[in-house]
Amino acid sequence: MDTWVLLAACGACVLGAGLQRVAGMGLGMVAAPVLTLFLGPAAGVLVSNVAAVVTSLLVLRALRDRVDWRRFAALLPLMVVGSVLGALMVRAADTAWLDVVVGGSVLLALAASAALRRAARVRGRGAAVVTGLAAGFMNTTSGVAAPAWAAYALATRWEHRSFAATLQPLLLAMNLMSVATKLLLGSVPAGGAPAWWVWPVLACAVGAGVAAGAWCARRVPARVAARVAVGVAVAGAATALVRGLLTV
Repeated sequence: MDTWVLLAACGACVLGAGLQRVAGMGLGMVAAPVLTLFLGPAAGVLVSNVAAVVTSLLVLRALRDRVDWRRFAALLPLMVVGSVLGALMVRAADTAWLDVVVGGSVLLALAASAALRRAARVRGRGAAVVTGLAAGFMNTTSGVAAPAWAAYALATRWEHRSFAATLQPLLLAMNLMSVATKLLLGSVPAGGAPAWWVWPVLACAVGAGVAAGAWCARRVPARVAARVAVGVAVAGAATALVRGLLTV
């Protein structure tokens, strides 16, 4: 991996992990578009999935007392189905189309989040079913699922502190499933993953980001950090989308 690419990947992981510690989400939205841009869709999303596993574990340790485990258990089977479908698409789709999926899915999910902020409260299991399937699918194909959960939280008026805490085991489970299904189904090309020594470097970057986020969480409003994460995600997703459309 080129030095500048590694620095960009580390920077994205530090920023994303820090934002996730402050706002409950951020690693996937920030890191996935950047890693996809430099490493390509398959390898970029795989690295993002692994970084998200480490981030969620570290953040969950701090927020575990506020997790809604009953809601987590209800949503987990739906994410499994969505993750398998996403892995099948990663194996079959062209690289350019994966770029389109990465960029387009993030932009659509963020737009849905903004629209649902002003909508009436959604009730019933239908919203949970759709969100669970969509989140598992999006996480495997694009490395980003938090916007789907954010849209669900806004639509159902899920209290933010409980949502941010419960999101950690959801993201942990989704990213573990995404990595497992990709490896088992052969969705990552041989030689496509980074060299072994890159992984501990990125893990250190994630740890530094979570530590910085813990410091910022006591000083920066979560709403401000979430807006920054969304802004960076929109820019990265738009770049990936344009690149995919230009090469289709």
